[in-house]
Amino acid sequence: MTCPQNKYRAAFLFSVLLLAGLYSFAQTDTLPPMPQLGPNDTIQVPAKIYNGEFLSAHTMEYTWVLRPMPPAMRKKYEEWTRLRNAVYVTYPYARKAGIILNEMNAKLALLSSEEDRKTYIKSREKDLKREFTTPLENLSIYQGRVLMKLINRQTGNNCYDIIKEYKGGFTARFYQTIAFFFSSNLKQPYDPKGDDQVIEAIVQEVERMYRG
Repeated sequence: MTCPQNKYRAAFLFSVLLLAGLYSFAQTDTLPPMPQLGPNDTIQVPAKIYNGEFLSAHTMEYTWVLRPMPPAMRKKYEEWTRLRNAVYVTYPYARKAGIILNEMNAKLALLSSEEDRKTYIKSREKDLKREFTTPLENLSIYQGRVLMKLINRQTGNNCYDIIKEYKGGFTARFYQTIAFFFSSNLKQPYDPKGDDQVIEAIVQEVERMYRG
């Protein structure tokens, strides 16, 4: 059984130690006097203690200071912006045209007669013109070449080979519109891990938008 005197003695000792600690803290961390406020000091602002006195203090937002791009970097940025714009403009057309061309390739693989193949190609010319030729008429040559690249991506084929395969069934105006955009560059396949890495990165960006 604990003696009452021991209880009181322990409580008294604890109180003394607590008061001593508070007194010590007060001696080392004494707050400076509050500033004298005038009749118009009605707006509260953040404050900090600096050199023993209260001063109003605000945290400023980050400010970024940029220097002009070097000419070489500016040129690369402009080229990338032009390419990105072309991909955004042409990708929807390439996506639709790719669906039609893939359907045509699958169907043509089942047709052995040259006459049947031409008849089928002729029957799909209206679809191709809507999704492929008509947009070309409203594009720049640069955008038209990007469109060909993207159709290569969608079909796994080369645009030059596709048109060479189908041109026998197309009307002259249809073929001439497409041929206007052709150059030796368009005979190269789409290479997402090589020359077309930048286009592929932009396409992935666009496709994320389609997926929502």
